[in-house]
Amino acid sequence: MNDQAKSVDERFDATPATLSRWNRHDTTWMLGLFGTAVGAGTLFLPINAGIGGFWPLLILALLAFPMTFYAHRGLTRFVLSGREGSDITDVVEEHFGLTAGALITLLYFLAIFPILLIYSVALTNTVGSFMLNQLHMTPPPRAILSLVLILGLLAVVRCGEQVIVKAMSMMVYPFIVALLFLAVFLIPHWNGGILTTASTLPEPSALLHTLWLAIPVMVFSFNHSPIISAFAVDQKRRYGANAEERSSQILSRAHLLMVVMVLFFVFSCVLTLSPTQLAEAKAQNLSILSYLANHFSNPTIAFAAPLIAFVAIAKSFLGHYIGANEGLKGLILKTGKRPASKTLERLSAGFMLLVCWAVATLNPSILRMIESIGGPVIAAILFLMPMYAIRRVPSMRQYSGVISNVFVTLIGLIAISSLVYSLIP
Repeated sequence: MNDQAKSVDERFDATPATLSRWNRHDTTWMLGLFGTAVGAGTLFLPINAGIGGFWPLLILALLAFPMTFYAHRGLTRFVLSGREGSDITDVVEEHFGLTAGALITLLYFLAIFPILLIYSVALTNTVGSFMLNQLHMTPPPRAILSLVLILGLLAVVRCGEQVIVKAMSMMVYPFIVALLFLAVFLIPHWNGGILTTASTLPEPSALLHTLWLAIPVMVFSFNHSPIISAFAVDQKRRYGANAEERSSQILSRAHLLMVVMVLFFVFSCVLTLSPTQLAEAKAQNLSILSYLANHFSNPTIAFAAPLIAFVAIAKSFLGHYIGANEGLKGLILKTGKRPASKTLERLSAGFMLLVCWAVATLNPSILRMIESIGGPVIAAILFLMPMYAIRRVPSMRQYSGVISNVFVTLIGLIAISSLVYSLIP
C-alpha cells in the first residue's frame, strides 16, 4: 500500500466505525442498489434469455449471483482504494495517471450514458403502449411524450443525490411486492412455455453461442455500477477503515435479493409464454410487462403490469443518471475547463436531456442497444478495470490470488468479445 493510502487508513483507524449492528443507512443503500439494478434490463431479460431455450437460461441463472456480486465488489474496492472523498473518476486518475484517467473516464461515461438512452426509449414505449392498449386513448406524438417524461425525471434529479437514493429505496418496497405478486399471479397460467425446449439438449456449439450473446444482457440486467462510486464514497465517509467489510455485506444482501426476485420473475414469465411469443415481444420493442398486459384480458394485470414497468424504469433512470452525470462532469473538467458548479450541472443536464429526448423519439431497438453497447461496455469498467487494478495498484494487491478474479475477468472478456462479433457485418 502506498504512503498516501496508508495515511488515510491510519486516520480512519483512529476512530473506527462500529460494524456491530445493521442500521437503516445500510438498508437504504441495499435497496438503492437493488433499485438501480432492477429496471429495463430486468424487464427485457425474460425475452432475450427465454428465446435461447431452457438450458442456456438455467446456466445463466446459476451464474447470476457470483457474476453480479464479485464484479460489483471489485469495483467498490477499486473506488475505496482511492483518497477520502474521491469518486471513480478521481481514483482512476490517481492510480493510472492523467492520460489513462481521461480515457477511462470517457469509457465510464460511455458505459453508463447509453443506459439512460435505453431507459428513455423503454419509458416512452411503456407509457405509449399503456395509453393506447389500457386507457384506449391516442398517445401524443413521441417527441412530446418523451420530452414530458424525461423532463419529469430530471425534475426529481434536481433534488440531489441523497434524495434520489432515498426515493429509489422507498420505491423498491412496493416494486418488490408488485413484482412478486405478478410472478405469483402467472403461476396458474404456466403452460410449460420454455420447458418444451428442455427435452432436447442443444449442440455444444449452439449452447456456447447462445450463452455468448446472452451474457451481455445478463450483465446489463443486474448492473448497478453507476451508483457504486457514490455508494463507496459514502461508505468510506461513514465507516472509514471498515468500509470494505460493510460494503461487501450490503452488496451481498442486495445481490441475493435481486437475484432471487429477478430469477423467480423470469422463470414465471418464460413458463407462461412460448419462445414464439417472446420473439414477438422482442419484435414489438416492448418490455415483458407491457407484452403481458396486452396478452392477458385480466384487467388487473392489464393495468398493473405497465405501472410496475414504469416504476422500475423510472427509478433505474434516476440511479444511472448519478453515474452518467458524474462521468460527464469528469470529462468536462479533464479538458482543463473549470466552469462554476451550477454552470457545470446545467451543461450536463442540458446535454443529457437533448440526447435522451432525440433517441427516445427515434425509438431504436432496445435489446439491440443492450446487446451491442450496454452490456459489453459496462463489462470493461465493471469486470476488467478492477481486475487490472488488482495487478497494478499496490493498495489493491491484497485482493489478488483468488479464483473469483479469474471468473470475473473471463465474464468480462466474453461480454466484450460479443460486441466485436455484433459489429461484424
